[in-house]
Order: sequence, then C-alpha cells, then structure tokens
Amino acid sequence: MGTRFHGFFLLLLGALVVATPSYGQTFGQITGLITDTTGGVMVGAAVTVTNPQTNFTRTENTSGSGLYSFPNLLPGIYDVKVEARGFQSVIRSGLELQVQQIARVDFQLQVGGVAEAIEVNTGAPLLNTEDAAVGTVIENQRIVDLPLNGRNFLQLVGLSSNVSTGFGNGGQSSSRLGGDRATQQISISGNRREWTNFTLD
Repeated sequence: MGTRFHGFFLLLLGALVVATPSYGQTFGQITGLITDTTGGVMVGAAVTVTNPQTNFTRTENTSGSGLYSFPNLLPGIYDVKVEARGFQSVIRSGLELQVQQIARVDFQLQVGGVAEAIEVNTGAPLLNTEDAAVGTVIENQRIVDLPLNGRNFLQLVGLSSNVSTGFGNGGQSSSRLGGDRATQQISISGNRREWTNFTLD
C-alpha cells in the first residue's frame, strides 16, 4: 500500500511540475486558418514549420475548423508550408517570430497538383492579432551602436514607444533591493512605476 501511494504521489508531483507556468518564457507561436478559394475551411491539411537556421521541423494537420497552431517556438526565422490533396502547396518563407509573439499566418489554397508550389517571400513583420500584448525587440546592432552608460540593459527599455524613463522618484527613497536596478524609473503605458515588473532571462 505504501509503495503504491508513494508512486502515486511522485506521479502527481511530476504532473504539477509540468503544469507550472514559466514566467520567464521566451517562446512564440505561429497559428492560422487554412481555406480554399471559396472560403471553405481545409480540414486535415498538412502544415509544416521549419527553422532553416537550426534545421528544426514540426508538422501538424489542421483541425475540423481548418485551424493550425505551433506553440512553444523559439524566436527566429521560420518557413511555413501547407499541403493538401488536390491543391497547390503554398510556402511562406522568411517569417520572423519574436519573443512571446503569437503570429497569425492564414493561407488560401488553390486547386492544382501537390507538386505545384507557390512560394511567398515575406519581408514584412508578422502581426500579432491574437492578443493585446505590445512588445518591442531591440536588435543586436542597435545595442552595439547605442552609447549605453555602464552597459545598463534597462536603458534599452526606454526605446519602446509606450515607455517613459528617467523621471524623478517624487522624493521617495531609491534604496530598494536590486542594486542599481532599484534606481531605475520606468513607467509603461502611463502606469505607476510601482506597478512595473520585469524578469531577466
């Protein structure tokens, strides 16, 4: 009895660990809808996402609603290919996925042979239409070129359009825990600085 209970407890503990959210997540997601030229949803179409830089590949089939989803993707450049019997395959290449971005990429398939492929090279950034999150990615070249005082990474936060930095602390003590980070005054979307929280991965 004790051994069975011990085994059940370990199984339950393992399930809880897997279900615990990671607050420092850096993953993104690519999702979308597959339809034909009449607007009908494509059920069971094969969708493949590939990162040519890492040779990562994953394939899923669209659901009964014609939807597909690839969660937990590392930020990077991806190619998405859609194939269905009796339709031309479509490839969208050069899709840049950012940190915590949920990018929607819809496809419309045309009647034809699977061997016929339509390739679309995209240079435009992916739009996040799945939630209201706003994010800014600072490119490596800007980090190298900008004159950061003491190489403080928090100065880069001020480059986002909805962030205000460098204002006074209203006479409050800036001796909170956190070293030099405690002296940083950051307001996001007009909120009080006390409501600002950040994680460093």
